[in-house]
Amino acid sequence: MGIFSRTRDIIAANFNDLLDKADDPAKMIRMIIMEMEETLVEVRASAARTIADQKEMLRHVAKLDRLQADWADKAQLALSKDREDLARAALIERKKAADMAQQLRGEVAVLDDSMRAYEQDIEKLQTRLREARSRQTAIAARLESAENRVRLRTLMTSERVDEALARFDQLERRVDYAEGRADALTIAESGPPSLADEIAALAGQDKIDEELAAMKRAMGKEG
Repeated sequence: MGIFSRTRDIIAANFNDLLDKADDPAKMIRMIIMEMEETLVEVRASAARTIADQKEMLRHVAKLDRLQADWADKAQLALSKDREDLARAALIERKKAADMAQQLRGEVAVLDDSMRAYEQDIEKLQTRLREARSRQTAIAARLESAENRVRLRTLMTSERVDEALARFDQLERRVDYAEGRADALTIAESGPPSLADEIAALAGQDKIDEELAAMKRAMGKEG
């Protein structure tokens, strides 16, 4: 059984209400779109049949108009020959054709009203269908976002994440150890100080002694 009964139900449908009540909004919107597409096809087919019927009626009206003109000519001819009886009979036939043509024109007018109604319904159905497809896109995006958040939260609370972080800590400790060894090897490879280094150290020591003596003199402790 479909969600909607006819075209009017679709046009008046409240998508928000339908989706809020649905256990599976994504499935519901797919069903809505499918039924709307099927209804649109049916309405267009009905409109096409109405157009065909209207054209056929208009052809009959044209024939009846020609028939009226023909009977009028015959009535004129009969009357010119003093056959009033035949002229009367011809006029009766002309009236029959005129009455039938008038009836068909009334039916064509009814079909005109039907066509305008079909056009309005088709336009409204197309508008609602665009709305439904837009909602489908929005629902799909929200569903994908929600699923991604669920996967992310599941991943962040997983033991595998803790294990991975622990392995990162171990790797950092190994790097620290390797860097420490490299620094130690650099120190070991530097060897004893050179002669220039020793002389520079002595010069530095003399400068410190001079500064210390100056500080003592300034404090009156020169001895």
